[in-house]
Amino acid sequence: MKAARVRFQRPFWFYLGPAFLVSVGYMDPGNWATSLEAGSRYGYALLWIVTLSSAIAVLMQVLAAKLGIATGMDLAQAMRARYSPPVARFLFVTAFLAMMATDLAEFMGVALALNLLFGIPLTWAVVLTVLDVLLILWLERFGFRWVEMVILAFVATIGMAYVLEIFFAHPALGAVAWNAFVPNGTVFESTTALFIAMGILGA
Repeated sequence: MKAARVRFQRPFWFYLGPAFLVSVGYMDPGNWATSLEAGSRYGYALLWIVTLSSAIAVLMQVLAAKLGIATGMDLAQAMRARYSPPVARFLFVTAFLAMMATDLAEFMGVALALNLLFGIPLTWAVVLTVLDVLLILWLERFGFRWVEMVILAFVATIGMAYVLEIFFAHPALGAVAWNAFVPNGTVFESTTALFIAMGILGA
């Protein structure tokens, strides 16, 4: 009981590290690609898809948090405890393939970014991307707080870039607010718009 009381008395900022790690999912290259494509083709018309996908993500995170608080297990542990071994293995394989598919976009996004920004050949850009991943894993030997600090630095850099982009782009704030919360039929009028909307949901 005493240990639990000490754990819950930690300051609020102590728990921000995992939140920043999760926030990377909203800033990955997959999001950039779909957002740029949607904006260049349809302006603000697909912003409500971004709002919808963010709401779905928040729901999933709340459910995951409730599962952890109620059971002390993450989703993978709960599935292993709840289902028979064959079903648990099948779910593991499907989750593993899904993680590979989603991470591939981020991995290739970093390689393409290095190629476009610095003119590094794609082969070497892929090698640097692999080293980048290994570097973050290597930092774990010094404690998970080091990983959190590195991710926080990345998130802060991207966040500042977003602020500067908004400053230079001068978006029409009224149109942004309207299209972010009021659905429109653009996504149903064009196959391309539908595919981009699916990409936004996936990213």
